[in-house]
Amino acid sequence: MEERPASQQLILHALHIGALELLPEGRTLKSGRVSPYFFNSGLFKTGEDLSILAKAYASALNQGTIPFDVIFGPAYKGIPLAATVAMKYAESYQAHVGYCFNRKEAKNHGEGGLLVGDTMLRGRHIALIDDVITDGATKEEAVQIVRGEGGVVNQLVLAFDRMERAQGKLSAAAEFEAKFFIPVSAAANLDDLLTVLKQQDAMHSMVQKIEDYRDQYGAL
Repeated sequence: MEERPASQQLILHALHIGALELLPEGRTLKSGRVSPYFFNSGLFKTGEDLSILAKAYASALNQGTIPFDVIFGPAYKGIPLAATVAMKYAESYQAHVGYCFNRKEAKNHGEGGLLVGDTMLRGRHIALIDDVITDGATKEEAVQIVRGEGGVVNQLVLAFDRMERAQGKLSAAAEFEAKFFIPVSAAANLDDLLTVLKQQDAMHSMVQKIEDYRDQYGAL
């Protein structure tokens, strides 16, 4: 039997551990929208969880056509992501890439500075990774940090893309792309969730609720 894509493996595991909740009655998001599903990356908290998540990130990076030298994860959630994704990428694709993350406050002793890991970013291409995107503030800060060190952020990879509109007609990911001219991809997205659910007869009603929500709030 053919192995599922890494994105679908991620969806199945997220459903199993409750990181992806299916909500027949809906849950009110910060945006005020009542969503039939919710993604919480904070529930990836074991070695197995991180391995499956990192595999999906690595697959998304490998499927792209944009070369990169270093994986950068913004503090705090991006710290374990940067390290585990770089390791999984090396294991899966025999590719040597560095990883780097920032501290919230610069350190003035030891190795010092704001950055940890492969910190020589000048002139190098950087893949920025993080869990989700809402207003893009954390990602904007990370872009400025990398640019301040002379690096070039040439892509952003998220854990999960809801593929829904932000304030306008575009998704938060598309708004980020338009503002920074940095392409955005994801380890998994709403299409992957629907693909997995449609393969289960008992999920017909849930699929309909998600598709109705997408019809109302989906990005163009």
